[in-house]
Amino acid sequence: MTSIAKWLVAALCTLALLDDAHAQDANSAHPWMVPKLLAAAKAEGSVTVYGAINEQEALPFWHIFETETGIHVVYIRASDSQINGRIAIEHRAGTHSWDVVSTTVVMLLPPSFLADLDLPEAAHIEKGAIGPGGKWYGVTANYNSAAYNTKLVQASKLPKSFEDLPNHADWAGKIAIEGTDSIWLKGFFQYYGEERATDLLTKIVRTLKPVIADGHLALARSVAAGEYVAALNNYDVLTLNQKIDGGPTDILVLQPVILSYGQVGIAADAPHPNAARLIVNFMLSREGQIALSKGGRIPVRADAMPPGLVDPVKKLTSGKVVTVTLTPADQKTWQTRFNQIFKAH
Repeated sequence: MTSIAKWLVAALCTLALLDDAHAQDANSAHPWMVPKLLAAAKAEGSVTVYGAINEQEALPFWHIFETETGIHVVYIRASDSQINGRIAIEHRAGTHSWDVVSTTVVMLLPPSFLADLDLPEAAHIEKGAIGPGGKWYGVTANYNSAAYNTKLVQASKLPKSFEDLPNHADWAGKIAIEGTDSIWLKGFFQYYGEERATDLLTKIVRTLKPVIADGHLALARSVAAGEYVAALNNYDVLTLNQKIDGGPTDILVLQPVILSYGQVGIAADAPHPNAARLIVNFMLSREGQIALSKGGRIPVRADAMPPGLVDPVKKLTSGKVVTVTLTPADQKTWQTRFNQIFKAH
């Protein structure tokens, strides 16, 4: 072998060692980057995510993944119901355009639409954040409670319980609830029982005449803007998000607090299955969970809870927390009940 050839071999070996060292360093810094999965995901080049998180939070979050992996994220944002409707239409048409779905109602999709999941970072999340059959993971904890506008309502005059709400007749027509809050309704009935829940909600609706809002984010913004004095229920992460942005709003903890999850699932027929698995593994990682929490989202990993969320979460969990999941059949039942109670007045 000539001296030049020997030099080339040595140089190539050195480069290989450097590449290996770089890969090990990257894996150490970002344990969600499983090497084999990363390589397969890079070969696919992109991943399409259908999600309900607003673009102000979602785009910077996906940018972290893009920067670390070089994989392009196509993000399509819509409401929960719009996304599930779009997925149903695509399924009937036999099209396969989405890889990952991230909403609060992934659990309402037919299980056959979703891939089986078994990702390493899931070992670190709350046990309750793993869906039946491993079809979805919870990526954020969605605590549900009332919210209010801090400029329009003095803290000393806030209701102390749902039983106290009918005593606030001056709020009539100035309080709202999102029109698809079947998860909250099921939890409310689980806590109070059929007879007590029916009686109490009848009094609340008759006295306060709650307005039906379209979209949880829109409701949070409307309360912060003073369009309503309060929300009978909303996702607390959205209230906190508005508060972080300087809006005059805060959560109002009335028992029970309903817990559900912001969920993520992967399409059974995903065009980019490896990129989908990698990005979901990122979402479940400590790095991903911390990034999600910067917008006020509550992580499902104890090691990712930021100091600023410790007190709000303690406040929410200081009393009775009812965890709720729905099946597609449950959703129809409880949405019908919701319409009967809130849309009939």
